[in-house]
Amino acid sequence: MPYLLLTLTALIWSGNFVLGRGVQGLVPPLSLGFWRWAVALAVLAPFAWPHFRQQRALIRRHAGLICLQGILAVTGFNTLLYVAVQYTTAINAVLVNSITPILIALVAWLLHRETLRPRQVLGIILSFGGVLLILAQGEVSQLLAFTFNQGDILVLLAAAGWSVYAVTLRRLPRDLHPLAFLFSINAVGLVGLVPLYLWELQQGLRIPLTGPVLLAILYVSLCASVLAFLCWNYAVRIVGANRAGPFVHLMPVFSTILAIIFLHEQPAWHQARGAAFIFIGIVLATWRVGDERKG
Repeated sequence: MPYLLLTLTALIWSGNFVLGRGVQGLVPPLSLGFWRWAVALAVLAPFAWPHFRQQRALIRRHAGLICLQGILAVTGFNTLLYVAVQYTTAINAVLVNSITPILIALVAWLLHRETLRPRQVLGIILSFGGVLLILAQGEVSQLLAFTFNQGDILVLLAAAGWSVYAVTLRRLPRDLHPLAFLFSINAVGLVGLVPLYLWELQQGLRIPLTGPVLLAILYVSLCASVLAFLCWNYAVRIVGANRAGPFVHLMPVFSTILAIIFLHEQPAWHQARGAAFIFIGIVLATWRVGDERKG
C-alpha cells in the first residue's frame, strides 16, 4: 500500500507540472503558491480541525519541527519551483529536481546515519539514469550542453529543502493524525507566503479570474496540496525517506504520458527505455528481501 500511494503521489505531482506549463505567463508564481495553499487550508479545515483541537498539546510539543516542515514544504518548495520556471526551461527544472532521491539519501545519512545498501544505491543510479535518458531524448549531447542558471539554482534549493522535509517526517509521533499535521504545516506555510503574496500584488501582478485558471488552482489545491501530501506523508513515515525517494523519478514518466494524452505529443523510443530504467531502479531501491526484514 505505501508504494501504491507513492506512485499515486508521483502521478498527481506530474499533473501539476503539466498543468503548470499551461498557466505559465498567466498566473504570477507567488500568487499561485498563496492561493494554492489558501484554498487547500479552507478545504482541510472542517475535516482537520477536530483532530487538530484534540491533539493541540501534542502539536505544541513538536511545534518547532512542524514549523520547520511548514516552511520547507509549503512556503519554500513549491514557491521556489514556481519562481524558478520563470528563469529556466521545464527540462532543466525537472532534471535538477530529479536529484532529490540522492539528496534525501545524503540528508538521511547526515541526520540519522541511515545506511544505503549497494542494491539501493544501484537502484537510485539506474532510475536517475532513466530520467536523464528521457530528458536528453536519447542524445548524450543534450546533457553535455546542459548549463545552470538562477532558475536551476532555485530548483536545487527547493529539492534540498524537500529532502530535509522528507527525512524529518519520521521524527513525528506516530499518533499525530495526518489531517492535523497537514493542517498545521499548511497554516504555518501560508503565514510565510502572505508577505510574498502582498509584495507581488504591490508589483501590480494579478491572477486573471478565468475558468481555466480557477480550475488549475483547484487542481493544485485539492489534488497536489491535499491528496498527494497525505499520500506522501503517510507512505514516508512507513517505509522511510530512502525508499520513498526514488519514486520522484516516476514524475518524468508520468509527465510524458500526460503530455501525450492532453498535449497530443508523440511518444518516442527513448521515453520507453528511460521508463524501463526508472522502474527497474525503483524495484531495486524498494524491494525488501528476507535478510533486510530481519535487520
